Amino acid sequence: MSEVLFSCWNGKVVDNRAKEADTLESPAHISLPANFFNGKDIKAFMGWGGFVIKDSGISIVNLCVAFLEKVQQESCGQCTPCRIGTKIMLEIMRGIAEGRGREEDLADIISIGEFVRKASKCTIGQTSPTPVIDAITYLREEFEAAIASKNSLTKDDTSRYIGKVTAPCINACPSHLNIPQYVEDIKHGRFLDSLQVIRENTCLPGVLGRVCVRPCELSCRRANADEAIAIKHLKRFVADFESDRHITPKIPRSTSRKDKKVGIIGAGPAGITCAYYLAKKGYQVTVFERFGEPGGMSAMGIPDYRLPRSVLRREVEIVQSLGVEIRYNTLVGRDITMKKIKDEFDAVFIAVGAQGSSSMRIEGEDAGYKGYIPGVKYLLDINQGRDPYPEGKKVVVVGGGNVAIDCVRSSFRVGKEDVNLVYRRTRKEMPADDIEVKDAEEEGVKFHFLCNPTRIIAENGKVTGVELIRMELGEPDESGRRRPVPVEGSQFIIDTDILVPAIGQAIDLSFLDADTQLEVTRRNTIVVDPETMMTSEEGIFSAGDCVTGPGALVAAAGGGRTAALRMHEYLSGKPVKRSDGELMEDFFSAIGVYDPAEDLGIIGGGQRKHLKMMPPEERKSSFAEVESGFSVSEAMIEADRCLRCYRIGVVAL
Repeated sequence: MSEVLFSCWNGKVVDNRAKEADTLESPAHISLPANFFNGKDIKAFMGWGGFVIKDSGISIVNLCVAFLEKVQQESCGQCTPCRIGTKIMLEIMRGIAEGRGREEDLADIISIGEFVRKASKCTIGQTSPTPVIDAITYLREEFEAAIASKNSLTKDDTSRYIGKVTAPCINACPSHLNIPQYVEDIKHGRFLDSLQVIRENTCLPGVLGRVCVRPCELSCRRANADEAIAIKHLKRFVADFESDRHITPKIPRSTSRKDKKVGIIGAGPAGITCAYYLAKKGYQVTVFERFGEPGGMSAMGIPDYRLPRSVLRREVEIVQSLGVEIRYNTLVGRDITMKKIKDEFDAVFIAVGAQGSSSMRIEGEDAGYKGYIPGVKYLLDINQGRDPYPEGKKVVVVGGGNVAIDCVRSSFRVGKEDVNLVYRRTRKEMPADDIEVKDAEEEGVKFHFLCNPTRIIAENGKVTGVELIRMELGEPDESGRRRPVPVEGSQFIIDTDILVPAIGQAIDLSFLDADTQLEVTRRNTIVVDPETMMTSEEGIFSAGDCVTGPGALVAAAGGGRTAALRMHEYLSGKPVKRSDGELMEDFFSAIGVYDPAEDLGIIGGGQRKHLKMMPPEERKSSFAEVESGFSVSEAMIEADRCLRCYRIGVVAL
């Protein structure tokens, strides 16, 4: 069932029903994954842009009924055309499916659907009639046959229909926050309601409202007209609204305390998030953290000017208020063994971050020179108030990611005067957040692109400089970026007191003892079953950087929440597997929800609100937070720019 029989997506039709095998067309505008649920073939899909039929046995009428039923579940009622119009469409379509159809029904459905598309306020009403109208238009004979037969099509239908609502921003978010809803609540002044929506999928709104890398904004349809919605900063606004007013959040939780205990290794974003959702379900949770405060790399690696420690501490205190115990200054493998943790707890979650540094593999790197310090340790020392080398004023940082940018920007704030960043590709290829790069440029960091270190220069056991070689870009490598190639004979030297390699982070799994033989990859990351989130050892789960490798904080938090769901199933004796909703999000990602080339048919001009920043010369000498949040009026105005781009899709299996 790999071939498409008929599809209509965004008005583009492919009809293979009467074609020979060697003349079949494949729709270029939409591609469905071959299977979906436990290997079951996908028979059909109906969604915001049309429909795709792969199985000749599927009833297009029943598919329309299932789709309109999901539309009715999601239609919010804020506008009458969508709520009432789609209800009438469903009632008429259901009558056809049950053998009560009339000849005039098809014209009525099309007429009502066209009105709903034109008169609805958001994209549920604006897009949902489209696939139904297209189905009637292109497969009219099937509807007419159903009306003429007067037989019920639902009685013998063995297909399973799975529906879900999404949006481009929701699908792009690793935690799949209901972004249009929490933005809508801000628009109407329901700030605490907005925060409650956010906390359904993450317990770190203030943290993510500051340091999230904003995958949602990169998939925001509003950007097709002018600029993306400030989704991240709106999240920060409601978190700050609550904390500034000293409001104690009311976290819904299970009234029954479970007799199962969970041990979590690491109080970073993944571990704290996992603890939060397990505690909400009534589990007894204990977190083991090597440092004296929570946050993992979000506390130790992200400077206060981006993420004030008070914000992180407050959000962890909320998690602790649910009964979560955090044992600080407890290093697993030294202060407690893995064996003891496994014996004490019914399930274990490993959520250690990427706290090691990758080697540059250059001459002098292992000589122990004073002034040579890996990026992660450099930030850790600074964030703990220990200026590593106060006598040095010149700094060279090697790398192009967010850690490298944090290193150069933090250098100014601990009194360094000459701060340089060396990157082997161009600015365009830098993986760091573009906004952070721009801020670093404003603060006076000197960028040396298309350069790479070759050896460390030292005198009397101390770094005095670094030799670099110029690079040029060759063919793309496995990452898709053009490979940097050394230019022979182009070496030159930069004088420096401090050399900070920040080219990558490494995972330290040395805490695993001989009693815990987990399967790991060549990159020293833990192997987990993607369906269950369980490692190779029964009852031990893992997520975050130690599974994926160094990644974004929001991805680690999303992994922690997913792991909590799997662990709950495991501890409850239920089948451990992804839910239909999770599978649908994967399906949506496979077919694509956001089209950057889409013409919205609206005139832009509603410019995005931006946070106020301290002037560069003022902010570079202080660890005070560089951005001030939105005011109430700014947040409500920004939220009003949201187009509420919900999409509904239904898969037939």
